[in-house]
Amino acid sequence: MSQRLTRDDVAHVARLARLRLSEAELDEFTEQLANVLAHAEDIERLDVDGVAPTAHPLPLRNVFRADIVRPSIDRAEVLAAAPSTQDGQFRVPPILGDEP
Repeated sequence: MSQRLTRDDVAHVARLARLRLSEAELDEFTEQLANVLAHAEDIERLDVDGVAPTAHPLPLRNVFRADIVRPSIDRAEVLAAAPSTQDGQFRVPPILGDEP
């Protein structure tokens, strides 16, 4: 961004976003947004030739255990202990009424 961000630019964007900013906020946000855009320019100037694209800066690995079927408590036994069942599932009272 070769031109400096102006207070009018920030006021225009605030109007588009339907934000009501005070005069002090306009001054503060103009400076902050200009700093953000200047930093983006610095990053844009970096030489990244030969740098492979990545989704994350550190190598990641799956920390979850394998999803292996193991013997567990019997379904019929669990359902027998439930206060109400229907079609092999727990039946719970509706919380929002009868309509979907």
